[in-house]
Amino acid sequence: MGIIPADRQRQILELIHADGVVQVQELSERFQVSVLTVRRDLDYLASEGLVERTHGGATLRRSLPVEPAYSQKALEYPFEKQSIGLAVAALISPGDTVYINSGSTTLEVIRALRHHEITIVTNNIDAAWIANEETSFRLILVGGVYRNRSHSVSGSFSQPVIGNVYANKAIIGVDGFSLSAGLTTPVIEEAETTRAMIDQTVGKVIVVAAGNKIGVVSNFRTVDVQSIHVLVTDSNGGKMLSSEELEALGIELIIAG
Repeated sequence: MGIIPADRQRQILELIHADGVVQVQELSERFQVSVLTVRRDLDYLASEGLVERTHGGATLRRSLPVEPAYSQKALEYPFEKQSIGLAVAALISPGDTVYINSGSTTLEVIRALRHHEITIVTNNIDAAWIANEETSFRLILVGGVYRNRSHSVSGSFSQPVIGNVYANKAIIGVDGFSLSAGLTTPVIEEAETTRAMIDQTVGKVIVVAAGNKIGVVSNFRTVDVQSIHVLVTDSNGGKMLSSEELEALGIELIIAG
């Protein structure tokens, strides 16, 4: 007699907790059930908010209730973030006006754009350090309350500046990227400022996310994934995403590096 669905789903969840990620084909062979049955199990676990569906399988849905210190984030995945920055720079044209929000990945994008003749509108305070070097971009800093934990300004004071700028591209860093939960962050002011930037963008919205942000869900939703046009991630992020599924949502997937 085969395992009843509830027991199989419980064992699948235990495997995901132990291994971090599971593949449909491997689960099919392990439990001697069809691929379709496994997909239904994973879809059910995803609907319960227990896992995040990935390309060919599932990973544990991770939460981020507290914002990490910027000094910690800045040290994580430096090569991947630099590669993402270079990949995004190739999408930007001379004369563009670009919104860029806070984060260590978006800072690498700004570094990669330092010789582009564009206008950057940002709440990323570290952009000023790059602007002090030999750069070609024009920098507009939005106002707001400074937050040392994110090296950014955000909140209602940023709205007057953002409300007067229509950018033709936005480059958005995230704390969490989930196909079901959307773009999320642990800080409501950051979500509000980023959402305002996206609302004021009349062209492509480009999300930048290293692989450790894929499948993460934090407290506050910025926008859902239908609001974005391009996702730039690294090879680890690419393993957890289906380009076909993203394409069906109108999102182009770019794997940097």
